[in-house]
Amino acid sequence: MAERPARKPRKPHSAQVVRTERLTPHMQRVVLGGEGLAEFAADTCTDHYVKLLFPAGGAVYPEPFDVERIRAEFPREQWPVTRTYTVRDWDPEHREMTLDFVVHGDEGLAGPWATRVRPGERVHFMGPGGAYAPDTDADWHLLAGDESALPAIARALESLPEGATAHAFVEISGPEEEQKIDSTFEVVWLHRGDRPVGEALSEAVRALEFPEGRVHAFVHGEAAFVKDLRALLRVELEIPREDLSISGYWRLGHNEDGWQASKREWNAKIEEEQEGATAAA
Repeated sequence: MAERPARKPRKPHSAQVVRTERLTPHMQRVVLGGEGLAEFAADTCTDHYVKLLFPAGGAVYPEPFDVERIRAEFPREQWPVTRTYTVRDWDPEHREMTLDFVVHGDEGLAGPWATRVRPGERVHFMGPGGAYAPDTDADWHLLAGDESALPAIARALESLPEGATAHAFVEISGPEEEQKIDSTFEVVWLHRGDRPVGEALSEAVRALEFPEGRVHAFVHGEAAFVKDLRALLRVELEIPREDLSISGYWRLGHNEDGWQASKREWNAKIEEEQEGATAAA
């Protein structure tokens, strides 16, 4: 048996904060730039994401920053903590990357960092990843998500050609969280209020009269409503898997570490249940 090739070490990118902006009461924008982005690009997918690397427990890491060295020399509890964020915009001319953060006061790690970080400060990250861009051969597009999916939905809408057909639904806490998107496509803003996350979104998508033709769908956000809409699209409407980009970005009651540890098992279980329901239909 041939030996498996050694895993290529992952090289993090380094960037400086260029500027920050408060978009809404609960959305903070951070723009990154600098020479560390010379080999970075995020221009093929509208759901490109990066994994920011935050020092754990105040740990001080040797320079140059090297994830493999840190994991070899530091105890696990001092490894960098990762938080995943969608690339809201990538400007290749100025080599600037824009990230938008949902902020709930001092809750969490990345949100509070985004509110207090200042221009000139440095951040390390891995990526980009990504797998979705609107298929221009589709007859129409469905885009649905909560705040966590808003950057990817906005970027997708801004990439669609004139004359395309798109139905976009974004659930947010209230009217103060609506954002200006540089697109002619209408967004249906669903104000959650005191309702459970995703309830209004699921209702709105289920109430939509689906146009004729092939749909290319992007549905992301809290895992519970994603599960419900996956059942609608895959089981009830029998939309082929290859025409769907659908996954839970987060799960209520879990931080990213806990959710990422269980996400594969959760998705596999849901996929098995719903594929079985599709086969039995």
